[in-house]
Amino acid sequence: MKSIQNLQSIAYSTSLGLALKGFAEEILCSPSMIKYLGKVQLIFTSPPFPLNRKKKYGNRQGDEYIEWLAAFAPIFKDYLSDEGSIVLEIGNAWIQGEPAMSTLALEALLKFLKTGDFKLCQQFICYNPARLPTPAQWVTINRVRVKDSYTQLWWMSKTTHPKADNRNVLKPYSPAMIKLLSRQKYNSGRRPSEHSIDANSFLKDNKGAIPSNVLTITNTLSKDPYLDYCKKNKLPIHPARMSADLAAFFIKFLSDKKDIVMDPFAGSNITGVAAESLNRRWISIEPNSDYIEGSRSRFSINSEDEA
Repeated sequence: MKSIQNLQSIAYSTSLGLALKGFAEEILCSPSMIKYLGKVQLIFTSPPFPLNRKKKYGNRQGDEYIEWLAAFAPIFKDYLSDEGSIVLEIGNAWIQGEPAMSTLALEALLKFLKTGDFKLCQQFICYNPARLPTPAQWVTINRVRVKDSYTQLWWMSKTTHPKADNRNVLKPYSPAMIKLLSRQKYNSGRRPSEHSIDANSFLKDNKGAIPSNVLTITNTLSKDPYLDYCKKNKLPIHPARMSADLAAFFIKFLSDKKDIVMDPFAGSNITGVAAESLNRRWISIEPNSDYIEGSRSRFSINSEDEA
């Protein structure tokens, strides 16, 4: 994919992807990206959360955050294919100094949807049972709240019928379902809910169970090649690394092999490496040189290699 005209923006590349250095609002509006307009199948990204405390990776607050995120809506829309999807991971926000949640994340989402005139296809929850107890002041010190252990992902598109196939993300059957398929007998009939269950409704082997929109993913890696590389080269470790399993789920669900997957807020480029492993083309954008350098290790690319 080394075909972008402004080679100075290429941090590194693979046979399938491009890692671009710069701010998303600048890269995406540059003439060198025109060739990708209307060709991106999935924009999967986790923009900086609207946190009260400033992070090194940059995060806006209040109305500034709402307007900043909404400004990307028409830009993202121009890059999407006709059947393309956007999935945004947006975390929860709390009112500073108070044990009360902020509606800022929801306001930002609604403004983004309205500005882009997108269809909201489905809401997902990513539950991390091993997440540290936050917000610490109210959970572990004052003990007046329980820990915040999930983020929300919002799937949207230009159409109500974007490319999607849940057969690509089937879960293994439970032991009970395996037993049911083996004996080929089911207690059919009318239920108290007034649903009528056909005798053969649950006896077909579909090679797996359809997952729910609540994804349980424990993101607790304390040692991997990326972490080792950053420590060895004295590079800062990105503090908000996404789970590769989360990225892979949506890439498999909403795209096909050779489709283009884009992450405009790439961080340590989890989206890129998940796309590469699933034989998708990818484009990642990240302004922080240290985070880009650390993400090279995910692709076994040396800093001396030419892009």
